[in-house]
Amino acid sequence: MSVGPDPVRDVMSPYDPVARAEDARLRAETRLTATIADFSLDANARLDDRTRLLLAQVLEAIVGAIEWDIRRHAARLLAAGGATQAGEAMLRAGAESVLDRLTRAGLLRDEELMDELIARVRHDLIAASLPVEVAEPDEASLLVRLAGVPDSVVASGASALLAAESRRRVSNEQGSVGGSELPAELHHRLVWWVAAAVRDGLQSVTHESDRAITDAAQRSLAAHDEGERPDAVAMRLAAALDARPNELPAVVVESIGDRRLSLFVAVLAHAVGIAFDQARAITLDPEGDRLWLALRAMDLDRPTIARIGFALSEADPRRDIEAFADALDAIVSVGVEDARATLVPLALSRDFRMALRALARTDRR
Repeated sequence: MSVGPDPVRDVMSPYDPVARAEDARLRAETRLTATIADFSLDANARLDDRTRLLLAQVLEAIVGAIEWDIRRHAARLLAAGGATQAGEAMLRAGAESVLDRLTRAGLLRDEELMDELIARVRHDLIAASLPVEVAEPDEASLLVRLAGVPDSVVASGASALLAAESRRRVSNEQGSVGGSELPAELHHRLVWWVAAAVRDGLQSVTHESDRAITDAAQRSLAAHDEGERPDAVAMRLAAALDARPNELPAVVVESIGDRRLSLFVAVLAHAVGIAFDQARAITLDPEGDRLWLALRAMDLDRPTIARIGFALSEADPRRDIEAFADALDAIVSVGVEDARATLVPLALSRDFRMALRALARTDRR
């Protein structure tokens, strides 16, 4: 899968049977290690085929888009400076792709990056599988109706979310991306990793090529707009809506019924005072225990929670619909204030949560 014109491989490099045989041996050892690790995984930790396929597609598309932007702009800068041959070499990939180089270096095992990408992929797959529920046959969807309300802030937010989700859907279907759609910190990290891998694949490195790659990477960073991500757009819309307690049941149920999972997550996050990524995490969690508490913290009643739970169970095969049905009475018996108190740790800032997670990880060693 490629993004834009594929970088041309250097077909002039000499064939070295001894080196290639050693590379093949190392690849076989790596595959065996990975296969053993995969076999040892608990079934609940193993990615299903759909998730694995889309995750690989999204990761390849993001890395490929960043790589091509860096190569193209760096080549342009070199050519403008008179280094035509260096510019042409910049457009040629080495024997090993940038994605393979990052994988071999272990950089794509980064927990924060993979957590974000896996959550995005699962979110999109579940959203696409939600059962469609329309209140009236001729009634427009929730976002379309919101895009036409007199409140210009709500209307522009709904239109922006429609556009952002459409871009995401097309990207998933075509295996290409217009931008990484990563949080700024992760995008920053990935851009410099890709830049380093591009440099690593050059046969000849000069001060001029280093400068061109650096300038191209900084250009990619400057062009990244975190606020255009569907997550950020959905949060702005949820804040503009600012649904009152008596309005929340209709908004969350219609969001689920319209397959607008981003809006559901954003409304949930806004209502209980947590970040989007936390609300998304508890929504995607197949056990659902924290989600049910969050819905009770919003003072949602049994029928509303049931509709949400059954819809998510239909969309996500990891969920146990019978266990949810059995637990429903216990869920609705939880007091609103008790539910809110339980969710307090989720309201901690993202940096604080990551620091606590890192500290807990060192304690387990």
